[in-house]
Amino acid sequence: MDQQLLDFLLQFSSSTIYLVVFGILLVCGLGLPIPEDLTLFMAGIAAYYGLISVVGAMIVAYLGVTLGDTIMFFLGAHFGRKLTKKWIFHKLLPDDRLNSVQRKFRARGNPLIFAARFMPGFRAPIFFCAGTLHLPYRVFLFYDGLAALISVPLIIGAVVIFGDNIEQVIRAIQKAEHGIAALIGLVVLAMAAQWYNSHRKLRKSEQ
Repeated sequence: MDQQLLDFLLQFSSSTIYLVVFGILLVCGLGLPIPEDLTLFMAGIAAYYGLISVVGAMIVAYLGVTLGDTIMFFLGAHFGRKLTKKWIFHKLLPDDRLNSVQRKFRARGNPLIFAARFMPGFRAPIFFCAGTLHLPYRVFLFYDGLAALISVPLIIGAVVIFGDNIEQVIRAIQKAEHGIAALIGLVVLAMAAQWYNSHRKLRKSEQ
């Protein structure tokens, strides 16, 4: 896999590699079915072989990730569900998925934005719903930016450090992401249960 990626990347200059990484991550944030992790692997491979700098790869990838997520958030904030009636957005953001995400969002709150970074397939709907619910952008950016500060350096850094064993790195990162997602899910559920119990006690005291 790494040799194939290297052969592909050697066709481009450093500046072009940065643009390719940024552009792919940008459209990933818009819900297109392109694996975000694979793009981060590509950036890590390019940095490992010295085609681009490690710091530059992380900065460009971070900007691409957060900008793509931001665009999806503002599409939801400014156009709402009307946009999903359009053909391409209806395909990317089907009603059943949006309805499911919106229910989860109302139940679990803002931490779901953080968790979305580790939930491929649900990032775009969650970020879109955050916009439709008119969540303050600073709150959205805090949770999404914090999650990206974990995922982007984690993947790129792991590839750079352990580039000689890239297949093992991929498996390790996938396990780590699944573990992080599970942990976040448990935390969110615990918070939701705590909120429900306190809300129920408050209602009983008011009766």
